[in-house]
Amino acid sequence: MKVRRKARAAALQTLYELACTRHPLEDVLSERIVQAGLGEDSATFARELVKGVIDSARTLDREIARHAPEFPLDQMAVIDRAILRIALWEIGVGRITPLKVAINEAVELAKDYGSDSAPRFINGVLGSVAQAFVGSEAP
Repeated sequence: MKVRRKARAAALQTLYELACTRHPLEDVLSERIVQAGLGEDSATFARELVKGVIDSARTLDREIARHAPEFPLDQMAVIDRAILRIALWEIGVGRITPLKVAINEAVELAKDYGSDSAPRFINGVLGSVAQAFVGSEAP
């Protein structure tokens, strides 16, 4: 698995656990980084993703709701919501990943961690985001 993908997976696992438990952020994140065997740069990337998503969750959720109006956030699978938040943060807030790369990486995470229909759902929502920004800079 690519180094950045491993960092995204650690971030996703952290966000999922935080959504389902009351475990302390730093404990969860540190454990996921160790389990993934991330080096310093990858660990920094994973931390940036997790903290960025947590800090921007409301904004990210508004974008998800706007591009997936038929799927209320409170009824969306926790893992799908976390994958979408990561991708949207990377392209919109953090501006650290090109749109196409973020979509591809999110779909790959959905294949590894989501349900059978998750990759198609993730691709559809992020495709809607991409269409909204055709001819302009990413969100």
